[in-house]
Amino acid sequence: MSEGEPAYRRILLKLSGEALLGKQQYGIDPEVITRIASEVAEVVSLGVQVGLVIGGGNIFRGAGLAEAGMDRVTADHMGMLATIINALALQDALERQGVTARTMSALQVHEVCEDYIRRRAIRHLEKGRVVIFAAGTGNPFFTTDTAASLRAIEIGADVLIKATKVDGVYSADPMKDPNAIRYRSLSYDQVLSDKLRVMDATAIVMCRDNDLPLIVFNLNTPGDLVRLVRGHSVGTAVGNQLPMTGTSS
Repeated sequence: MSEGEPAYRRILLKLSGEALLGKQQYGIDPEVITRIASEVAEVVSLGVQVGLVIGGGNIFRGAGLAEAGMDRVTADHMGMLATIINALALQDALERQGVTARTMSALQVHEVCEDYIRRRAIRHLEKGRVVIFAAGTGNPFFTTDTAASLRAIEIGADVLIKATKVDGVYSADPMKDPNAIRYRSLSYDQVLSDKLRVMDATAIVMCRDNDLPLIVFNLNTPGDLVRLVRGHSVGTAVGNQLPMTGTSS
């Protein structure tokens, strides 16, 4: 494989809503969303088809609202609407980078975005458009992690890439435990048995049962997304069959 040749034909990138906060306490940091859009644009320029799933935690988190006493179904619907806001903002940021993007929602909001239809989404990807999947799965009680796994499987993505605030999966919280070990690779069963906080269990099981590789990396390290797509060893790889082995501190 040459330096510029991508390792993947089609990817699904999972972003948390909190990733858009930047230095803000609430909402969207314009500098952060512009940087993310710029990196995605570079990946698209390599000829890679890109799908995106984004959370809504920078605006509302359904689970958090439910814990505060709100009806869980209502809270989750509010969280889904928050993801649509983020998806539209990301669509705008991508278009300002010269990338054609489409927001497809699991909830019907015809005035602002398309309904999610699998075959249409694949057609958009084949035409080089970035597809942003909003409103999770459209159902309460399911996280956007699960939505990311589901959409990745539905569109036939080669890999699911989860962007986080740390450079991979650790044996413990690296912010609290200085002796935490970063894994270079893990099996899905190990993630489940060791209760490692990679994604929720439903998402992990879906990836495992459909043999979908997962890579966890630090979104805040400029250029890592492009390096990852080019096949470099970045972050932690999770899957049934992996090219990377061992751990690093």
